[in-house]
Amino acid sequence: MEASTGKNILNKIKFKCSVSSVLNKDVKQNGKNFMFDSIDETAWSSEQGNSQWINILFEEPQDVKYFNIQFQGGFAGKDLKVDVENIDNTLIHSQEFYPEDINSIQKFEFNNKIEKASKIKFKFNSSYDFFCRIIIYKLEIYS
Repeated sequence: MEASTGKNILNKIKFKCSVSSVLNKDVKQNGKNFMFDSIDETAWSSEQGNSQWINILFEEPQDVKYFNIQFQGGFAGKDLKVDVENIDNTLIHSQEFYPEDINSIQKFEFNNKIEKASKIKFKFNSSYDFFCRIIIYKLEIYS
């Protein structure tokens, strides 16, 4: 799936991000912020174990249509469930995706445009890595 040239809303709005784990608890080398820094050599790296996740909380509700994600080959999520909630923490959309085990940016479109999303949870139920680690260089969300 080819990446898009549109505007990544994470570059335009304020948001908070939390993750399930950070490799060796070393946020200076493996922290969540590296998914958003636009530097090709930096990445978020999780600890080992199933059910790694990323939560994105928007300061103001956003309309979302698709997202791009770039894994390190060998450390890609095998199956991904994305849950979207509104400002009242009500689930407004849930969809499963199946990333490829490649280094390239992958584009994933929601079934339809989601309006007024306040929180997006990316849950990786398994990984291509034997120890179920996830490494992500880039995470972008588009409206």
